[in-house]
Amino acid sequence: MSQEVRVRFAPSPTGPFHIGGARSALFNYLVAKHTGGTFVVRVEDTDQKRSTRESEENIKNALKWLGINWDEGIDVGGPNGPYRQMERLDLYKKYTEQLLAEGKAYYCFCTTEELEAEKQEQLAKGETPVYSGKCRDLPKETVQQYLKEGRPYVIRVATPKDQTIAIDDLVRGHVEFDSNKVGDFVIVKSDGIPVYNYCVVMDDALMHITHVIRAEEHLSNTPRQVVLYHALGFPVPQFAHVSLILGKDKKKMSKRHGATSVQQYKDMGYLPDAIVNFLALLGWTPDSDQEIFSREELIQQFTLDRVAKNPAVFDIEKLNWINFHYMKQLDADQLYAVCLPHLQKAGYASETPAETEMQWLKDMCWAMREHVQYGAQIVDAAKIFFADDFKPENEETAAVLKEETAPAVLKMFSEELAALDAVTADTVQPLFKKIQKGLKVKGKFVYMPIRVAVTGVMHGPDLNVIVALMGRHKVQERLQQSGLI
Repeated sequence: MSQEVRVRFAPSPTGPFHIGGARSALFNYLVAKHTGGTFVVRVEDTDQKRSTRESEENIKNALKWLGINWDEGIDVGGPNGPYRQMERLDLYKKYTEQLLAEGKAYYCFCTTEELEAEKQEQLAKGETPVYSGKCRDLPKETVQQYLKEGRPYVIRVATPKDQTIAIDDLVRGHVEFDSNKVGDFVIVKSDGIPVYNYCVVMDDALMHITHVIRAEEHLSNTPRQVVLYHALGFPVPQFAHVSLILGKDKKKMSKRHGATSVQQYKDMGYLPDAIVNFLALLGWTPDSDQEIFSREELIQQFTLDRVAKNPAVFDIEKLNWINFHYMKQLDADQLYAVCLPHLQKAGYASETPAETEMQWLKDMCWAMREHVQYGAQIVDAAKIFFADDFKPENEETAAVLKEETAPAVLKMFSEELAALDAVTADTVQPLFKKIQKGLKVKGKFVYMPIRVAVTGVMHGPDLNVIVALMGRHKVQERLQQSGLI
C-alpha cells in the first residue's frame, strides 16, 4: 500500500461494549499494526438521548483491558481533533452551509404527517419508501419565507438520480446500489444535529481515514455515505464490511446466546489475550491450522484478504478451550489474582485475606488449575472444600461407597490419617499404598471410595493434595458423614 494506512474505530457510547464492537476494533488495530499505519479511536455521540460518558469510559476501559491501544483520538489527542462528534458541530455546520450554497443540499419543510402519508402510498403500490423530493425544487423566495416564518425543517442531500453507486469492498467484492432507491435522505435533523451518516463521512475524510473496516450491518449505510463523499468533494475510502457474528443457532448474536459484552467476559474471569486470540478467529482465517496466536503473530499475519464473507459463529466451547490454554500459562500468583474475586463473591475468601488464608487459597487454586477454564469456574471447583450440604453428586458416584471393601478402606484411612503428625500431600500419599497392602485391595478400590467420601465426585486433582488442603478435621467429618465408619 503506497499511502499510509489510517483506520478508525468509532463507537456510539450508548450501552455495554458489545463483543462484536471489540472484534471490529481489533480488526482495525491489527490492520494498522500490520501495515505500520495509524489506528484512530473517536466517539460518535450525536444520539444525545442514549449517549453517556459512563458508556464511553466502559468502551475505553474495555479496549485498554484487551490491549487494543490507539495512536490518535480520545484521551490520546492528535492533529485531527476534537474526537467527539458533539464537539465538532461548528465544523459540520460549515460543510452544511457549503452544500446548501452549491445546491447539493436543501431545506425540507414536509411535516411528519405528510411524510407518513407519502410512505404509506408508496407501500400500497409495492414500492420501496423513498422521499419524493417535493421540497428539492422549492423557489428560493419560498424557502426564505418559510425560514422567516420559523417553520420546522430538516436538511436533505440532493442525491443524483438514475446513477449506479458502486464500491469494491475488500471483503464482499463489487457491490452496486441504485441511487433512486437511496433518495434524498436527511443529513441534519430538525434540532440542528447532523445524522450519523453525514458526520461519519466528514470525520473519516477530515481525519484522512484510508480504510473503513466495520460490521456488515453498515453496508446499507454505504451508498448514502458515498453520495456524501462525492457531494463534499472528498476521496472515497476503501471499505471492508466484516461478516456478522452469529450464535451457534446461526442467528444474530444476542443475550439469549449468553454474555454479549466485553465487561461480562472480564467479570467472568476470561483473560484478555484469550479474548483477542478468539476474536481474531471470528471471521479471519489464517493460512495454517494454527489456532493459538500471540499478539505479535496476529499483527504479523493478519490481512483483510483472509477475512471471510460468511458469518462467523461464536462458539463458547472454543473460547473456553483457548482461554484454558492461556490459564495454564499463568503462575500461581497470577492464577490466584484471576480467581480471588470469584472466591470472594461466593463467600469462600475474605475481602482482604491474611497471609495464612492467602497461601491456602493460592495452593487450592493451583491444585484446581486443570479444572478451571476461566476464573469464575473456580467457584464450582472449590465447592468441595466449602459445601455444607455435602453428598455424592449422582447415583453412579454414590455406588462407589456401596462396594464391599469401602467400609474397611474408609475406616483404615481414618485411623492412619489420625495417626499422622502433620497432614501434608507428602505424608498422605504413602497411606494409600499402606491400605492396599493391609487390606489386599487394588488401588482403584482405595482411591475411589476415599475420593467420593471426601469430595462427593469421582474425578479431580490428586487425592493426597485434596486431603492436605481440606485438613484432618474436615476430612474426618466427611468420612463420618459417609455412614460407613
